[in-house]
Amino acid sequence: MTEPFLSIRGIRKVYGAVTAVKNVSLDIAEGEFMTFLGPSGSGKSTTLYILAGFQDPSAGDILLKGRSLLSTPSHKRNIGMVFQRYTLFPHLSVGENVAFPLRVRRRPQAEIAERVKAALKLVRLDGLEDRMPALMSGGQQQRVALARALVYQPPVLLMDEPLSALDKKLREEIQFEIRRIHQETGVTILYVTHDQEEALRLSDRIAVFSQGEIDQIGTGQELYAEPATRFVAGFIGDSNFVEADVVYSDGKHASLKLPGGAVIEGVPLHGVEAGGVKASLMLRPERIDLKPSSGAGAIAGEVRDITFLGNNIHVLVAPAGAEPISVRLPFGHAALAKLAPGAMVEMKFNASEARAFMS
Repeated sequence: MTEPFLSIRGIRKVYGAVTAVKNVSLDIAEGEFMTFLGPSGSGKSTTLYILAGFQDPSAGDILLKGRSLLSTPSHKRNIGMVFQRYTLFPHLSVGENVAFPLRVRRRPQAEIAERVKAALKLVRLDGLEDRMPALMSGGQQQRVALARALVYQPPVLLMDEPLSALDKKLREEIQFEIRRIHQETGVTILYVTHDQEEALRLSDRIAVFSQGEIDQIGTGQELYAEPATRFVAGFIGDSNFVEADVVYSDGKHASLKLPGGAVIEGVPLHGVEAGGVKASLMLRPERIDLKPSSGAGAIAGEVRDITFLGNNIHVLVAPAGAEPISVRLPFGHAALAKLAPGAMVEMKFNASEARAFMS
C-alpha cells in the first residue's frame, strides 16, 4: 500500500475540561486541495494549527511522507501558512515581505531576487516590489501574503480563513486566483473556512467538521448528494427538514407519513439504522416543483412569500402542521404566473432525490 503524502492520525486536543478535537484522522494526497469546513468552534482551525506546529496535540500524530512532524518545531516544518489577517510587515516593501522567508533561510541574493519576482508574477503583482503594504487594497495584501507563503516552495500550504475579511466580489476574485495558483504549482493545500460556497468552489475534497470531529469526507458533489449525517445535509447546500412518521423501513429506504397524511415511499435513508419511529425528511429547495393545489399533492400548503433573486425565485410555502418550506424555482417557471401570497399549492418532488434521517 502506498504511504499517504500527509497523514493525520487520531489527533486529539484537550483544553482542561474542553475537548476541542476528538480523534481526527485523515489522509491527504500530494497535490490535493483539501478544505476543512465547519462552523466556529468545530475544531477545524485547531487541527490546522497542530499541523503547522503552533499547538501540540494531546494525542495522535502528523506524518509527512511517512515521517512524524511532532518533534519538529513549526519554523522547521517547511510548511507555508496564510492567515485571515495578512500579517505583513508594515515597515517592509512588498518585495521585502515576500523575500523574508528566503532571507531567514539564508538563500543567495540572486536566488532571492529571482524567486521574489516569480512569486509576485504568480499572484499577478508584477512590478510592485517597491510598494508599501499600507498603499495596497485588502485583496492585494492577501496576494502578497500568498506569494510570501509560496516563495520558498513548501510542499504543503495551510490557509486559515484567508478571505473572510474581504467583500463578496473581491473574495470570489481571490478564490479564482487561489484555484489557478493551485493548478499551476501543484502544491498541497489545506484550507479552513466556514463558507460552504467557498469550499465547494475551491476544493478537491472537503472534510466537514462538527463538534471537534469529522462528520464526513468527500467531494462537494458527494457531500451534497449523499450526506452521511443530518448535520452534513443541513450544512452543505440549502435544505428543508420536514418531521415525518416512519411507516416502513428496510434500513436503506423508508416510507414516510408526512404532516397532512400523505405517504411518501422509497425515500433513501442516510447515515442511520432502521428502527426509529420518527424521521427528518430533507428536501432541497431546487428539487421541489409547485403546482396549483388539487388535493392530491405529496405536500400541500399556502404560499406565504415570493422573492425575486435574479436567476431564480424563492417561494415560501407553509404546509398545515409543519414548518414553512423553501422552494426555489428558475426564472420564467410556468407556475410563477399563477403564484401569489395566499394561494394554495402542491409541492411535487422525486422521492429518490429526497433524503431521510432517523430521529
